[in-house]
Amino acid sequence: MVIKFDKETCRPCPVREQCTRSKTGGRTLSLQPREVQEVLDHARLQQSDELWRAKYGTRAGIEGTIHQAVAVTGMRRARYLGLQKTHLEVFSAVALNLIRLDAWWNGHPLDRTRVSHLARLDLSLAA
Repeated sequence: MVIKFDKETCRPCPVREQCTRSKTGGRTLSLQPREVQEVLDHARLQQSDELWRAKYGTRAGIEGTIHQAVAVTGMRRARYLGLQKTHLEVFSAVALNLIRLDAWWNGHPLDRTRVSHLARLDLSLAA
């Protein structure tokens, strides 16, 4: 359910900046059905628990491994057709494990933060 306030109602309000970021229109509220909202509230409450954060940390590590597999070796889809040739993809997994072991043995972190195109441009101009 979406509730839209008229812009003439919102424009003279003294606390408009706290209510909406819109420069020209009025405030818009999106409401979920009660059952969905209660589930969302319960999930958000659980996320503040340390046990949940520890479990999510494990998932984040797995997600990072999957991302690295896709980015480095292109493992999202098999390159070859047929079961015999698809077994060659095992070498991609072995290569990924060797990359991760090398990083761990040499103390290099695997988490590279993304640098935006604008920041890259700024760095190249500074050099």
